[in-house]
Amino acid sequence: MNFLDYLPSIYRDDEFLESFLRIFEDVVAPVELTLENVHHYFDPRMTPEALLPWLATWVDLSLDENWPIEKRRQLIRAGVELYQWRGTRRGLHEYLRIYTGVDPEIVEHFSEDDGGPHRFTVIVAVADPDDLDERTVHRVINAEKPAHTDYELRIRREVPA
Repeated sequence: MNFLDYLPSIYRDDEFLESFLRIFEDVVAPVELTLENVHHYFDPRMTPEALLPWLATWVDLSLDENWPIEKRRQLIRAGVELYQWRGTRRGLHEYLRIYTGVDPEIVEHFSEDDGGPHRFTVIVAVADPDDLDERTVHRVINAEKPAHTDYELRIRREVPA
C-alpha cells in the first residue's frame, strides 16, 4: 500500500512526505498481511500450533499437548460433530477412533448377566498396546461417556489378518 496514492497530486512529489509516510506503511503492512490471511487462523489444518488450544476452546475441547499435532488438528476439525454426539456411543467411538487410529469396539450391556444396565465395555485392538497411553484413553472415555454409566476398558494386541 502506498499512502501517497491517497493524497492530492501536489503532495506526491514531496520526498520528505514520502519518507515520513513510508514509516507508517512499514508499521501497517504486517497488520494488513495478517488480516488478509485471518481465515487461516480459524482452520485447524493451517493455524499455527500455538493457536490450537485457543481454537479448541471454540468447540469445547481440551487438547492433550502430548498428542501428535496431526491428531490434535483432526480432533478440532471433528469438534462440532463430536460435541453434537457427546455422551453417545457414536461420539465416544469417533473420539477414540481419532485418538487411537483404530475403530474401537463398544459393547453395551443391558442385562445383569452381562454386567448390568448402564455399563459398557470398550475394546481397542492396536498393533502395539505399549504405544497407547491407557490413562489418556480412560480420560477420553470419562469425558465422553454419560455420567450415570460405568465401563471396562480392554486394550489388546491386534492380530494381523
